[in-house]
Amino acid sequence: MLMEELFERLRKFQELLMERVSIEDEIRELPKAIVAQEEVLVRARKALTERSTRYEELGQRVGQLRAELAEVMAHKEKSEQQMDAISSPREFEALNKEITEAGQKEDNLRKEVKREDENYREAEKDMNDSATLVSSQEAEILEKKERIRTEEASMQKRVAQLRAEESVLTSDIDPEIVFKFERIIKSKQGVGIVPVRGVVCSGCSMILPAQFVNEVRQSNRIIFCPYCSRVLFHQESEDGQDDLLADIESGSLSDLDDFGDESEDESYDDDDDGDKDGMSDSDD
Repeated sequence: MLMEELFERLRKFQELLMERVSIEDEIRELPKAIVAQEEVLVRARKALTERSTRYEELGQRVGQLRAELAEVMAHKEKSEQQMDAISSPREFEALNKEITEAGQKEDNLRKEVKREDENYREAEKDMNDSATLVSSQEAEILEKKERIRTEEASMQKRVAQLRAEESVLTSDIDPEIVFKFERIIKSKQGVGIVPVRGVVCSGCSMILPAQFVNEVRQSNRIIFCPYCSRVLFHQESEDGQDDLLADIESGSLSDLDDFGDESEDESYDDDDDGDKDGMSDSDD
C-alpha cells in the first residue's frame, strides 16, 4: 500500500472514529437527562408518604374528638334529665355544676373538632397534590425513558455502521498502529495525523530534529511525533523552511559561517594595519 493511500485511510478513519466517539458519549449522557427528574420523583414520593401519614393521623384524631364530644353531650343530656328528680338543694347544686362543666367541655371539644377538621381537610389537599405530582412525574419519566430507548437504538445502529466502515478501512493496517492511532485521536481532541511544516510538527508546534524530518519526508513508514505522538506526514512549506532544512543537511550553512569568520578576521587585520599606520604618523 502506498503511504499516501495509507495516510488518506487514517484521515478517513479519524473522521469515522470521532463521529463514533461523539455518539457513544451522547449514549452515555442520555440517562443523565432524567436523573434530576428522578430525584424530584424520589422527593415527591417521600412527601406523599409523609402527607399520607399526617392525613391518617389527623383522621384518627378527628374521629377520637367526635367520639369524645358525643360522649360529653350524652352525659350532659342525661344530667339535664336528672334535674327533674332532684329533691334537695345540695343535689341541685352538684348536678348543676356537673352540667356546667359538661357544657364547657362540649364547647372546647367543638372548637378543637373544628380546628382539627380544617387541618384534616388541608392535609387531604396536600396529599392529593403530592399524589398528582408523583403521577405526573412517573408518566413523564416513563415517556422520556421510552424516547431515550428509541434514540439509543438509533445511535447504536449508527455506531455499528461506523465500526463496520472502520474495520474495512483498517483491515490491512497493522493492528498495533490502529490501536495507537485510535488512542491518540481520543486523547488529542480528534486530531491524530498532522503535517510537518518545514521542521515543525503542526500538532504540537515543536521543532523536530533535521534527520527525523528527513525520515518523514521519505514517507516509507508510519512515524509518530516524539513529542505529541501524532502520526506525521510531510507537507511542503511556503515560508522557506524546506530550503532551510536542505541547507542544514547539505552543510552550506556551516560554509557560510566559515566565510563569515574569515571576513571578520580580514576586517580585523585591516583595522590593525590602519592602527599601526596611525601610530607611525603620530610618532613622526
